[in-house]
This record gives sequence, C-alpha cells and structure tokens, in this order.
Amino acid sequence: MKAIKFIPVFLLLVLASCSSVRVYSDYDSKVDFSQYKTYAFHKKGIDKVEISELDKKRILYAVDAELAKKGMTKSENPDLLINIFTKERERIDVNQFNAGFGYGWGYGWNPYIWGGRNTSVTSSTEGTLYIDLIDAKKKELVWQGEGIGYLTNNRSEKEKVINEFVTKILAQFPPSNVKK
Repeated sequence: MKAIKFIPVFLLLVLASCSSVRVYSDYDSKVDFSQYKTYAFHKKGIDKVEISELDKKRILYAVDAELAKKGMTKSENPDLLINIFTKERERIDVNQFNAGFGYGWGYGWNPYIWGGRNTSVTSSTEGTLYIDLIDAKKKELVWQGEGIGYLTNNRSEKEKVINEFVTKILAQFPPSNVKK
C-alpha cells in the first residue's frame, strides 16, 4: 500500500523537474566573448518582430535582467547589438483509444470490444524565440540562442513563460568552452 502512495508523489516530482523550454545555441568559435561588456537593442530588427508591443517589452525587460546578472550594461556605444525574432506554429495532436473493456487478441477487429473507439484532438501553440548577439563594430552575428516551448494567452502566466524562455536561452551565453 505504501508503494502505491509513493508512485504518484514520485511522478509529480519527475514532471515538476522537467523544463517546458528546450534551448539550443550556436556561436562563432573564433570570437573572444570576454571583450563584450556593453549592449544595446537593435531597434530596426526588433521593430520587425511580429508580436504585440507588450510581449516585445516583456522579452526586452527579461533580456536586460539576464544580461545585468552577467555584469553587462546597456550603452549608447555598445559592444553587442541584441536582436530578437519569433516563430510560432500550431500543433495538432490526435489520440485514439479503445473505450470500455477488452482489447482483443492482437491485430484487427475484435467483436468482444465493448464501447468502441474514442478519438481526442487537442491543439497548442509552439513558439520559438531567437536571441541574436551581433558584434556592433563588425556587424557580424557572433552568438545565437533559440528557445522552443508552448505559449499561453493567460496574462499571468505569459510573463513567467517569457522569463523562462529568456533565462534558459541566455544561460548558454557566453559559451562555456571558449574564453570568457
């Protein structure tokens, strides 16, 4: 009986520890990232992003907070330009399962299945946030981070989701296996 009570608690802990955002990054391995101390947002690029102005502000505030934690400061004469862009796609999941009792003896039709088949269709929006770091002097991309996860329209959760995206993406900057 104790084992049965333990399993749901264990599963809850496992599910709670899973991140809802998958992140990837790429960078120019010839770049010395320790030279970058200041940044500014690339206004022309950010203006082109097709999301609400409020969501842009949320992303930019989150980027400011994360870069400040790394000791970087905003500047009129920056070392790095920060650009963002987004993509989203609708994901449709179709699940079929037998309702009732009896799953039969193998493949094919079974006259003893009671209840028939049920089909459920769910949809969700998967979003991708890209954060580009561009060398301001050379005008070359030096680092790119990408976060992929599910979006929400719930206002109270939206800010939390955006902060999670930005935090997890910028956790990979600067790259750990190059000079800092």
